[in-house]
Amino acid sequence: MDKGFQEYVIKVGRVAKVVKGGRRFRFNALVVVGDSNGQVGIALGKSKEVSEAIKKAVEKAKKEMFKVPITKDGSIPHIVQVKQGSGIVLLKPAQPGTGVIAGNTARYILEACGIKNIVTKSIGSNNPFNLANAVIKALKLLKSKEEIFEGRGLVQ
Repeated sequence: MDKGFQEYVIKVGRVAKVVKGGRRFRFNALVVVGDSNGQVGIALGKSKEVSEAIKKAVEKAKKEMFKVPITKDGSIPHIVQVKQGSGIVLLKPAQPGTGVIAGNTARYILEACGIKNIVTKSIGSNNPFNLANAVIKALKLLKSKEEIFEGRGLVQ
């Protein structure tokens, strides 16, 4: 871990390929990396060994990091709802002291991002790959107050 990045392994999956001599196993790892200061990235790594799959995913996630707007309270600027696959994710800002109210998949992503107060709800699918992608998609849709004012041509 360099530069103070937090790494969370969301899911490790085992895939079996049946061949003449038996089964060949491979692994995939879904990993989220964040700096707890608004930067977060997520990636999937695949390999014949679990540790190698995690290592590949961490390297890929660091390359795919993006900035998330966070308010002074440690929350998000506005409500956002996203559909990914058959899963729907709803992210709502919360008052200071609320904490991160979320399922495991969303919790890892939000904690790596540095969000302290948020309420989330996942509706439909509980597939960690779809939920993780939905949370990332929702975080990418967030806009700060300054960005909204700029888009409307208003002066703050």
